[in-house]
Formats: sequence, C-alpha cells, structure tokens
Amino acid sequence: MRLPSLIIGDLKANIPIIQGGMGVGISGYNLAQAVANEGGIGVISTVQIGYKELDFETNSKEANIRALTKQIRKARELSPKGIIGVNIMVAIEQYDAMVKTCVEEKADIIISGAGLPLNLPKLVQGSSIKIVPIVSSGKAASIIIRNWLKKYSRMPDAVVVEGPEAGGHLGFHLKQLQEGKELLEDIVVEVVKVVRGFENGDNVPVIAAGGIYTGCDIVKFLKLGANGVQMGTRFVATEECDAHINFKNAYIDVKKEDISIIKSPVGLPGRAIRNKFIKQTETTDIITPDKCYNCLKKCNPSKTPYCISKALINSVKGNVEDGLVFIGSNGYRVNKIVKVKELIKELVEEAEKC
Repeated sequence: MRLPSLIIGDLKANIPIIQGGMGVGISGYNLAQAVANEGGIGVISTVQIGYKELDFETNSKEANIRALTKQIRKARELSPKGIIGVNIMVAIEQYDAMVKTCVEEKADIIISGAGLPLNLPKLVQGSSIKIVPIVSSGKAASIIIRNWLKKYSRMPDAVVVEGPEAGGHLGFHLKQLQEGKELLEDIVVEVVKVVRGFENGDNVPVIAAGGIYTGCDIVKFLKLGANGVQMGTRFVATEECDAHINFKNAYIDVKKEDISIIKSPVGLPGRAIRNKFIKQTETTDIITPDKCYNCLKKCNPSKTPYCISKALINSVKGNVEDGLVFIGSNGYRVNKIVKVKELIKELVEEAEKC
C-alpha cells in the first residue's frame, strides 16, 4: 500500500505529513524547506521569530515581522514548488500582524492554535491562503466551524487535532493530563465525526497530531479516518532543524523519566525536559525577567513564574540547561540526528509495510 497524498484545497502534498511548528526558532525556514522538498508540508514557527535580528532586544515587534518576511522568502526560494506553512499562536500579541505578513508574502497555509482563532477568516479575506485551526476536542472544532460559517460563510481548509502526548503547549487541563483518559485516537474519531457533520465537511481533511512517532502510527490514524498527521519531535533531530546542536543533543540524551508536564506562563500546561531550569522554577515563585517583550496577550510580568521568551531563546541558542526545552512524549526514543530526506524515507517505508 502506498501512502495517500494530503489534499488541502488546491494544494497537494505527496506525503501526508505536516512538520509541526516549533518555537522559538526550532522550525525555521531551513527545516520547513527541507520537509517541503520531500513532499510534506514544511512549517515555520512565528513565536519570537526575530530573536536573531540585531534590534530584537530594543524593537522586538518590528524585528519579528522583518524576520518572518525573510524566513518565508528563504523557504520559498529553497523550495519553489513545495508547500510552506506558518504556525501562529492565537495567544501572541502580534497575531494580526503575523497573519497579515503571511498573506502578503503568499505563504501557503496558516496553522493556528493556543486559543481559538475565531477572527482568522477576516484577517485573510481576499487571499488564497489556507487556514487551519488546531483543536483538542470535537467541541472546540464545532465552536470554530460554527463561528466561521456564521460570520464568514467559510469552513476551515483543514483541522489539526492535537492530543495530550504532544510537545510544547497542550490544550488540556492539568487534571486531564494527570488522569490520562484523553486519547488522541478517541479525539480524532470525535473530530472527524464533527467535521463530516457539516455541509462540505467531507472536503475538510483532519490531521492527527501529538505523540505520532513511526510510520505505523501514521497508518493507524489514517485508518481511524484522519487524512494525514502532524509531527514535531521527530524533526528536531534532523540536520536541517534550525535549532542549536545542543538542543538536538538534548533530545538524544533525554530519558523517559526526564520528560514532564510543566506549568507555562502562557496559561497552558506544556511538556518539556525537566532540566536545571525547570527544577529552578519549581522552587522559585517568580524568576524576574530582565525585560518584558510584551509577546503574550495574557501575560502579567509581575505574576508570571518566568519569561517564556527568554527561556525558549536560551535553549534554541544552545544554553539548554538554563532554558525551556519542549518535547513530545516519545522524544526519549530519538537516538540519532539524520537528514530530513532519510527520516521521511524511513517513515514512508514503515508506513507502507504496515
């Protein structure tokens, strides 16, 4: 059996794999173009994307927009025929401006989670860019679709269903994660049913995400009714990943017991490596930031446990013990750094054997 292609509107990915958006700076243009060139969908993360810009510390908002423009252009230059997506968190202060930049630079897809992207259709009106919300339940999918249909007469172009085994921020309450009753398999079936229940819902692909690691995992979710998968953790340990080598090696060195659920300043639980930094946050009420980047809509610097921007920037630059290292639940299984081409070949061959 050959893996089916993933069709999102007039876009066709030969391989039904979306590479997850990982910030700060983990999935930039280099990783995105490599995945796109192999027939998947490459995704750039916008979270504090301008951290390398010279004026980032003094002018972060403009630095972020400038950097996003550069990154989309570089990805497109290196993958002129590939599908380039951008992941934008609803929780960020610059949400509207980031969406506008993606439209202007003609990115192919905007994938949006960490909140409900209820006004996203309005922000992309008049463009051909595809819009894809991330949900963690059938209820969330229903709310978004009903809202979009009522206000904009528009369905999502696809829906990503992210389960509790994902890395980074999770759309679940801490109690749900601790009880372990929420399973991606069940949520995917639920969301497929919700989406298919709407008129033209059969044309909206559902993408399973969170803890998907092998080719056989891909096949499992396709059989449950998903049209493709989104994978983040597997793509960190690739040569083309935009993170520092120390960040990649943190994945290779991590043990299963070192991966834990943490409380994030975003207001959502997250999954990360329990390193020196995380242990420090557990014993300190507030790690006062040197400055506030005003990056999140709902962040109060005087009450937040630590500055998430600083923590993520430290880790992507290689200072992984003094930074936040997000990772999926299966991250401990990573044991080597490979090229994107090798990884996708391995996943496809596994899937076809399954």
